[in-house]
Amino acid sequence: MNARPLSVAVIGAGPAGIYASDILSKSGLEVCIDLFERLPAPYGLVRYGVAPDHPRIKQIIVALYKILQRGDIRLIGNVEIGRDITVAELHEHYDALIFATGADTDAPLDIPGVDAPECYGGADFVSWYDGHPDHPRTWRLNAKEVAVIGVGNVGLDISRVLAKHAEDLMVTEIPSNVAAILGESPVTDVHIFGRRGPAQVKFTPLELRELGKQPDVDVTVDEEDFEYDEGSRAALAASNQQRQVVKALEGYAMQESEDLTASHTIHIHLFWSPVEVLTDDGGHVRGLRTERTRLNGDGSVSGTGEFKDWPVQAVYRAVGYAGSPIAGLPFDERRHVIPNEGGRVLGEDGEPITGVYATGWIRRGPVGLIGSTKSDAQETVSNLVADAGAGLLHATADDDAQVGHDAALALLDSRRVPYTTWEGWELLDAYERELGADFGEVEGDRGPRERVKVVARDAMTAISRGTDIPEDLIGQPEADRVPQRLVGRSEG
Repeated sequence: MNARPLSVAVIGAGPAGIYASDILSKSGLEVCIDLFERLPAPYGLVRYGVAPDHPRIKQIIVALYKILQRGDIRLIGNVEIGRDITVAELHEHYDALIFATGADTDAPLDIPGVDAPECYGGADFVSWYDGHPDHPRTWRLNAKEVAVIGVGNVGLDISRVLAKHAEDLMVTEIPSNVAAILGESPVTDVHIFGRRGPAQVKFTPLELRELGKQPDVDVTVDEEDFEYDEGSRAALAASNQQRQVVKALEGYAMQESEDLTASHTIHIHLFWSPVEVLTDDGGHVRGLRTERTRLNGDGSVSGTGEFKDWPVQAVYRAVGYAGSPIAGLPFDERRHVIPNEGGRVLGEDGEPITGVYATGWIRRGPVGLIGSTKSDAQETVSNLVADAGAGLLHATADDDAQVGHDAALALLDSRRVPYTTWEGWELLDAYERELGADFGEVEGDRGPRERVKVVARDAMTAISRGTDIPEDLIGQPEADRVPQRLVGRSEG
């Protein structure tokens, strides 16, 4: 092994990358870790992929914050691998690379009509309402009745945001431009469709129970949608969580009709598989056609030949996320992951590429929660440590002075890449909290909020780097522009 510490670049500052960095820092290796992130802010899908009123988001961010606050893992944000620095250049300057870039696009849904303009990807909608800096600031909300395809937590998040009254989101960090558009939404009914039954849905109990606690929003489930076969009963016997989910669904189904008086309703439909998005002569969504399914005995389902058309004017696909390829790395186009074995990235010949690893959703696909991400990281880091012990990990730079943090930053500086740091995130974090504290003064008696997100990438970067704010960002709404009082702010 080298006499100097091992230099490792982790790419992706979401939970997968942060947990991998944390586990590596405690592995016993003498190691220096740089955590690269393509956005100016850390936390990945926890910041940009979870609804702002998600009941557990704050606890997750607190845990991630405590890891990065230590200072032994150095954040380098606003750097896109493949654009600002290549994989080959990273490999030159670091002894090992761990890719934790996650899954950021929508998995495909191959049914007729899915390309209609009112048929949206769930990931795109989530990115919009979470204020992702690389997504448009506007969204068309013209439908009264909406279909959401998919019975996972993302489907619940989308349905909840669509059905919830905008004023009830104003206690969260939702950007004000998003709240304004949601406030004008005509949506009254959201229909969630799952092709299997209550024993197979992917909701978590907490999310499902929270769904029914929104002011002036009812949740309904049809009593006919409860059916169990041997596979279903086995799944319920093996999982207390799934039993809690079924109990919550049954509670919604047993409500008395006279108690359902809310102006907005979320309807959960099970054993209905989408087969076609119906469009009018102009190509716009006018409905969703589904086929009734039945259990096969092992928990799987088959179509029955019974079809039903639902009058909806928009369709949101929440059938899962998919990873994106990274220039310079192999990619499995079918599974949307980086091919690997135990986290060791495999080349086209099926053999491990020395010093290159993957963890999280880009390694195994978008399944599992935080616990799965931690176990993923543990296996990947264990294999990296084993490879280091075998003397396999060496950067390709000719001189050790060209290896690690300083060399990488020198390269980024030479290309005028406006990268951000952990100290810069703390500036942005404090600024967003200040906007939240000031919110009541701006919006009358609404009261303060924990934070208001700054949305524009240039504004996020300028605040993080302590530089002057671009003139076109001054004086615009705080959700995606920088307020007038930041004019002239500079630390150098």
